[in-house]
Parts: sequence; C-alpha cells; structure tokens
Amino acid sequence: MDSNNPYFTKGLEQRKAVLGDAYVEKNLAAADDFNRPFQEAMTAWAWGFGWGDDTIDLKTRSMMNLSMLGALGKMTEWEIHCRGALTNGVTPDEIRSIIHVIGIYCGCPQALECFRVARKVLQEAGEL
Repeated sequence: MDSNNPYFTKGLEQRKAVLGDAYVEKNLAAADDFNRPFQEAMTAWAWGFGWGDDTIDLKTRSMMNLSMLGALGKMTEWEIHCRGALTNGVTPDEIRSIIHVIGIYCGCPQALECFRVARKVLQEAGEL
C-alpha cells in the first residue's frame, strides 16, 4: 500500500477509526493486483481527502453518507456505514429520522430496505 502518500496515510487512519481495524485490514489483505489500485485510491481520495477534511465533523459526515447511500440504494455500503455511524455517535433515533427522509425523497420501498438493515445493525450493536 502507498504509505508515501499523505492522503493514503490519513485515509487509512480515518477508515480504521470509522469502520474498525479488523474490517479495514481484512479488506486490504484481500486486495490483489486487480483491485489493489482502487483500494489505495479509495483510501486516499474518499477517506484521506474526503473524510480527512475536518470542516465537517464525523457524526455529520456519517449522517450525510447514510442519506446518500440510502438514496442510491447501495445497501451493502449502507450497512457498513450504519455501523460506522454508530461509532461516530449517530443515535438510533437519528438513524430512524434519516430513514424517514430517505422514505420521503426516495420512496417507501427504499426506506423499508434501510429499516431492515438498520434493525440488523442496531441489534448486533445491542442498541435494540
């Protein structure tokens, strides 16, 4: 991995702080010649440049991510970031409110998908 890139270094730190060391290490260890360049770029760009910008606090950024990922229907990423949102201090009540907005703007079927995934994450975290 590109430890000489300051965005990668910052991104790796941010990614682990939000998603957990084990999850990130597992993903990086699974990277091969085919997808390693993308893993490095994503870590540097999304996590180093994006999440590494302190203008928006981590809790707000997590809430924004849940909204955007929910709107896009990217439920695998939504689940990962729902766990990260809890790490960043987003409460179950706030997650519910985010899902309500997703339902208003993206439709009830998408909100139902978000509720299904959120219930699973919240139960695993002992929040329900």
